[in-house]
Amino acid sequence: MYKLSKDDLSEYRRLIDSFKDKSIMVVGDLMVDQYMWGEVSRVSQEAPVPIVLINERSFRLGGACNVANNIATLGAHALPVGVVGEDYRAGLLRDMLVEHDIAPAGLIHDAERKTTMKTRVVARGQQIVRYDEESSEPLQGGAKTKVLEFVKKTIDQVDAVVIEDYGKGVICPDLTKEVLAIARERDKIISVDPKDEHFLLYKGVSVMTPNVHEVATFWGKRIKSFDELADAARKLLEETHSDAILVTRGEQGMFLMPKVGEPVTIDTVAKEVYDVTGAGDTVIAVLTLALCAGASMERAARLANYAAGVVVSEIGAATVTAEALMASLASDSEPGVGGQ
Repeated sequence: MYKLSKDDLSEYRRLIDSFKDKSIMVVGDLMVDQYMWGEVSRVSQEAPVPIVLINERSFRLGGACNVANNIATLGAHALPVGVVGEDYRAGLLRDMLVEHDIAPAGLIHDAERKTTMKTRVVARGQQIVRYDEESSEPLQGGAKTKVLEFVKKTIDQVDAVVIEDYGKGVICPDLTKEVLAIARERDKIISVDPKDEHFLLYKGVSVMTPNVHEVATFWGKRIKSFDELADAARKLLEETHSDAILVTRGEQGMFLMPKVGEPVTIDTVAKEVYDVTGAGDTVIAVLTLALCAGASMERAARLANYAAGVVVSEIGAATVTAEALMASLASDSEPGVGGQ
């Protein structure tokens, strides 16, 4: 198994140390994640479903806000931009952003929409059910105009733009085309976590991070071999004119298809996997920060892979700190490197 050299570890440390000087705009679907923690001791007499006795309730930043939280936790400045309702969930979201030292200035309120909240009921470490409250109609009217005005006003304050598409309506064709045009005009790095039905909206971006199922949907058939994965990723690269496609593959790691150079297979470094929720958010946050810090696409992808290996060991959408990321890198280095 490949081990990181002293030079590798030194370069990763330099990249992580430079994160604190970077600022990333995250445009997309802003969400609240609610977790209801409890115990199951019996089955309902009304229907064949478990009865969960809830003993704890917690709220976390979700969707594009989780990407912003990953960026902030790594010491960089995050600027989430999206639309929320005029409801108690919007207040929860704003309060959590402030609590995590993330500016809420990019929250655009629209009384006609609900603030998205995903509620997960968890018992003994297992998710029993999830229910969602949301508005998913394509963004339009005044809310769309305000989002674009905010992007234009703040684009010069950031090093990169992340597009986070969860299919909740904010990332719609008109808005996306204009945001991309603004970012390209300022020569910003653009990273996209896509929804498969919107793939062809993301023309000329720096990198896209679809999962293997989304790539298969775009390709039009099931991917059954490595060669088929490479063919599908290459087709997506060519049709979107992107600089790179980074396919996340769960426990199989990642696959990088760059415009220039050879494809790269990146094996997972996760020691234990408890929950993959939010792992893609961590990947795109670290990938984008590393690119802003001057990393090559391959090195940025490998660093993002290590970050994903940290967060999947926790239950629920988690974030990675600079210290935890460096510890993971050091544990995978050659003997005598990284304090071993």
